[in-house]
Amino acid sequence: MTSSAPVSLRTEVLAGVTTFMTMAYIIFVNAQILGGAVDIGPGTQSALVTATCLAAAIPSILMGLVARLPVALAPGMGMNAFFVSVCISMGVDWRHALGAVFVFGALFLVLTVLGLRQVLVRALPRPLLTGIAAGIGLFLAYIGLRNGGLITLAPFPEGAPLMTQLGPLRSPDLWVTLFGLLAIGALLARRVPGAILWGILLAAGFHHAVQLLRGEGLPEIGRLVSLPSFALFGALDVRGVLRPELFEVLIVLLYLDMFDSIGTLMAVSKEGDLLDAKGELPQLNRALFVDAFGSSFGAVAGTSTVTSYIESASGIAAGGRTGLTAIVVGLLFLAGMFFAPVAGLIPACATAPALIVIGVMMLRPVCDLDWSDWATLIPAFLVILMTALTNAINIGIAFGFVTYPLLMLLAGRGRQVSPLVYLLGALFVLRYVFISS
Repeated sequence: MTSSAPVSLRTEVLAGVTTFMTMAYIIFVNAQILGGAVDIGPGTQSALVTATCLAAAIPSILMGLVARLPVALAPGMGMNAFFVSVCISMGVDWRHALGAVFVFGALFLVLTVLGLRQVLVRALPRPLLTGIAAGIGLFLAYIGLRNGGLITLAPFPEGAPLMTQLGPLRSPDLWVTLFGLLAIGALLARRVPGAILWGILLAAGFHHAVQLLRGEGLPEIGRLVSLPSFALFGALDVRGVLRPELFEVLIVLLYLDMFDSIGTLMAVSKEGDLLDAKGELPQLNRALFVDAFGSSFGAVAGTSTVTSYIESASGIAAGGRTGLTAIVVGLLFLAGMFFAPVAGLIPACATAPALIVIGVMMLRPVCDLDWSDWATLIPAFLVILMTALTNAINIGIAFGFVTYPLLMLLAGRGRQVSPLVYLLGALFVLRYVFISS
């Protein structure tokens, strides 16, 4: 039932600050991840921080004004990893990838207006969605392990297969990463608000302390506040979306964000007692509209797909019940644009623990798989395994879409598979077997 509890300005503002603290880590982490694909020269990191803050601020404010929900938005973890994976494994220029994100957001808007968004979500098998989320989680964790120096590529002779091995134990970065991992784990276990952000800051402080003890000195701090860099604003190229290989990118983005957005909105609303007597969210269509707009706007701002954040539940737990909470979050992200120099003090080994922990969080849905149903379990497992081993999310997803309908047919359950899944499976076969060869 929709909550009728009285709200106060002080409570809503406090809730907004709480939500911001729990998701502010995205400012540093998103810039670190997208930096693996986006490069505009020396000012790349500052521009990515601005793009991240802007892409979080405007949609969050709109969520508060239009949908009047205490739900904040920002570039999605997992979506940013997929963005980098597309650019690296498929050789797609990051400007074209931003164009694909923009077109995806526009398609999202159309589907939302036509009321087809939830219909398409129901057509996709839950086990595949679970496998995709878990596979992306492992991919994020792998990036964190690499960035933190916990694993490295083994120096095999030329022509030999690449293998990973434990990173050098004398590396300060390795120990900073372990320190950050323990710090975030302990803070999460004690349910400290903003645990991931505090863990990143503690790891960064530990990193600079180690540098000082080693006689390497501290980095030049200079100004902690500067004007935002809008160098990435409008840098997208929608013409590149016509490339055949970007078809699968649009499909994956479409389903990942549709499922994630609806799931997050319903979960957060249930937490805040915002559902009506039928268990439905009255403002769902408005919220989905803002979510879709956020993705297109995020691409224009210069970042990957924007989505609703489950961290909004922390603000709801602090008493947030109205759109004012989301507006406060948006305003704080706008203020964050002026603190881009701070991101320069956060090394990759300090954000690496956050990637590992977020990867762990994304493995939660695996518990919901039916471990006695081999026809659905094997495709989900292949998505997870192939994503992790190939470092290419699109390849893992392709394996899932191809094997799922085949195994369901062989199990005599072909009628349970939607025509859309058969179509997508056939298109993935066409893409990888015929077009790639």
